[in-house]
Formats: sequence, C-alpha cells, structure tokens
Amino acid sequence: MEFKVNCGIWGAMFGVPSIVADNFLKLATGGQIKVLLYLLRCSGKMCSAEDISSNTGVSPEEAEEAVLFWQQANVLSPQANSAPAPVPSLMEQPVTNRSEAAPAQKSTEPAPDHKVNLSGQEIAAIMKDSQDIRELFTIAENILGTLKNSQMNSIIWMYDHLGLKKEVIITLISYCTSIEKTNTAYIEKIASVWAENDINTMAAAQDEIQCLSASRDYISGIMRAFEMTRRPTTKQTELIQQWKNAGFSVELLRYAYEKTVERIDKLNFDYINKILLSWRDSGFATVQDVKNAETDYRNKKTASKSSMNDTDVEEYESVINQFLH
Repeated sequence: MEFKVNCGIWGAMFGVPSIVADNFLKLATGGQIKVLLYLLRCSGKMCSAEDISSNTGVSPEEAEEAVLFWQQANVLSPQANSAPAPVPSLMEQPVTNRSEAAPAQKSTEPAPDHKVNLSGQEIAAIMKDSQDIRELFTIAENILGTLKNSQMNSIIWMYDHLGLKKEVIITLISYCTSIEKTNTAYIEKIASVWAENDINTMAAAQDEIQCLSASRDYISGIMRAFEMTRRPTTKQTELIQQWKNAGFSVELLRYAYEKTVERIDKLNFDYINKILLSWRDSGFATVQDVKNAETDYRNKKTASKSSMNDTDVEEYESVINQFLH
C-alpha cells in the first residue's frame, strides 16, 4: 500500500531533526515522540512539565523523562540561566544528520558500583551492533512494558559491565516482576549480588530465585505470625535469617511470640530469640515438644491444681524458657 501526504492541508510548519527519523523511530517511545513534537512546535518558548503534560496527554513525570531522553540524544539542550522548574528548551541548531552528531561510542570504563549513563545515541549504536542487546530489549519490553532510557541503561550495564548472560538477566527481570519489584535500583542491586557470587547460568539463577522466594515466604509468614503491619528492620531481618537457617518453623515462632506477649505485652525480637535459643538448647524443635514439656511439668507439680501460682510461673519459666541465659 502506498501513501501520499496531503500537502494542501498544511498550515504553518516546523522542522524535525533528521536524526530523529534516522535513529529513534524504533528506540523512542510514543510518549517521547509526542513530547518532542510538542517542544519542536513550541521552539523558542520555555515549557514546564505541566504544560507538556496538558498538551500531549503524558504525565509530568513522563514528560521530564522524555526531555532527559532527548537531551541525551543531543536533540535537546538545557537552557542556560533558566529557572529550575521549566523543561529545557530546544537546541538553537539541532543535529540534522548522522555526520553532524557526536560519534556514538559505548563506554568501556568499568562501573562496578554505578552504571554508565549512556545517551540515546549511544544506546542506538549499541543496539545496532549487538543482537543480544536488541533481543534483551525486546523481551524486557514484553515483561515490563515500554522501556525507559534508565531501564535501557540498566540492561546494558548488567550485560556489558556485570557480565551477566542474556538469559540470566531475563530470568532476573521476570522474577522481580513476579514480586512487583520492578524499580531499576532494586533489579540492579540483585544483579550486582549475582555477579559478585558468580550466579551466571540458568541453573544457578533458578536456584537463587528459589532461595529468594523461600526467604520472602518465610518473612511473610513471620509477619503474619507476629501481627506486623510493616516490613522488618535490617536487624530484625538478620534475626529472621538466623531463625530460617536454624530451621525454626513459623509455627514455633508464633508460639514464641505468644509467650513473649504474655510475658512483656509487646513484640520484641530479642526476647523471642532468647526463647527460641532456650527451647533449642532444651531439645524442643516443635510447638508440640514445648507443650509436652509444659504438660509434664504441670503433671509433676500437681495433678489437682488447674493453674500455677506466681512462684510456680517463675520456676516454670526458668525451666522451660531460661530467658536470661
């Protein structure tokens, strides 16, 4: 099918840099194209993110992200001596062809703690030269939706600088999506740990995901058992990991929590830990083990009494829990 532009309906016209059509029709998102067209139409004016949003339908945040994308592509440049609120203006002389643009080169400088901030041009050049990157972007878009410039940077960083294999990166992104943790910083944090620990095969990645999933399930179970309404602190998480490694069941933890609340009327991880260590030292591995010990103690104390006095309670706690040992 052939198409012909109806020149008769044109009114005033404005130019679009050739580099946009040459390099960015596939790379840029629809929102980024809309923002650029609006700014081109408003050439010479200062436009705020809110102005762009109201005239293009993208959110102010997406507008700012799009402006950053086009700045990195050398299509837009910051306006000198402007207030911080408005969006940067168009270049006075935008790049119009590939030969006028700065050469697109992929940075080779190592970045163990921070990814290289590649421009749109550099990303386009990398995509052109690397089938793996093109495939990574395609699959990642199917998982995450339209990729932002920061996400593209992140994927390239994981592949080139961390050295993670393509299938490992996709496995990581899929896992983070499944737990609704698609923040770029979160994905990069896990990627760094994987690279450091040489988790760089499908088998190793899947094993690690099983461990991560088990840890998340364990923490979630403890939060329910302890009636917590917020995520555990770093110190609490360290204790939880120790309990998991020691093989304490969530059921046993729940019982220790109940004993703690009975004793001090609040949730206290250190107190629960003392109870658990005391039970382990006494050979109690399950709630039933503890309850059997409680029953045996009561039976030995007296068969006729239905409850213990205060002295008995103190003696019982020293035998069963040994809180302060």
